[in-house]
Amino acid sequence: MAIAKQYQSDVEAILAKRHDNGADYWATPDRRLMKGSPFTTLDCALMLSDLGMDRSEPVLKETAELIFSAWREDGRFKLSPQGAIYPCHTIHAARTLCHLGYASDSRLKRTFEHLLEIQHRDGGWRCNKFSFGRGPETEFSNPGPTLAALDAFRFTPFRNTHDSLDKTVEFLLDHWETRAPLGPCHYGIGTLFMQVAYPFFNYNLFFYVYVLSFYDKAKKDPRFLEALGVLESKLMKGKLIVERPNQKLAGLVFCNKGETSDLGTERYEEILKNLDR
Repeated sequence: MAIAKQYQSDVEAILAKRHDNGADYWATPDRRLMKGSPFTTLDCALMLSDLGMDRSEPVLKETAELIFSAWREDGRFKLSPQGAIYPCHTIHAARTLCHLGYASDSRLKRTFEHLLEIQHRDGGWRCNKFSFGRGPETEFSNPGPTLAALDAFRFTPFRNTHDSLDKTVEFLLDHWETRAPLGPCHYGIGTLFMQVAYPFFNYNLFFYVYVLSFYDKAKKDPRFLEALGVLESKLMKGKLIVERPNQKLAGLVFCNKGETSDLGTERYEEILKNLDR
């Protein structure tokens, strides 16, 4: 996929920030790869891929090498030089690398095995970090990283073949019903969730429906179909409108607030294709 002329300025704007965190490829000098949102190593690689940059371009190949430099033999990714390695770090690194075309890499194979090994009993993933204190809700997985994990797993042979991922899908469909803040990081389904956000950085309606549309267990489930119906009610003449972009992305053509997004609409059309519509 080539970069469309209308998005050249977006690509240039993202590339112009590649040294803003102090090192190359949006990293800090000590190789923190998630600092400076949304202009982080992981997020910028995702955006450039979404905008149509060829995965063989040096900037994406070298960014992938930088991310892989954080890989550990047990499958985890250490995305900052200090502190614990949390499951969400590994999930987000794996997700980015899958979007860059590395899903079949042997290192990621070990990463996916690791993620299945540490899967929480409710089917999702959670970190043992309690920034909001402890309560009954913190015994559950974090829905946001769990959705991101499913986005990574959809690139693998595990999709629609592994019972553990069916359990993951069920966990997220249950959350559509309860809508309560869950997990140590308190991911809920409320007003902000219901606002269409693009690109796919946060736990929100559009990302939720998009990822679940790849999983057979969700496709005919009434909870998924209800979520899809809410998303479709927000379309304008079949076009997706971005309601809640990241404020720091203001001015980028592909995700202007309150305007139709051609790339977002392509993602919506992928949902329909997944559902054989």
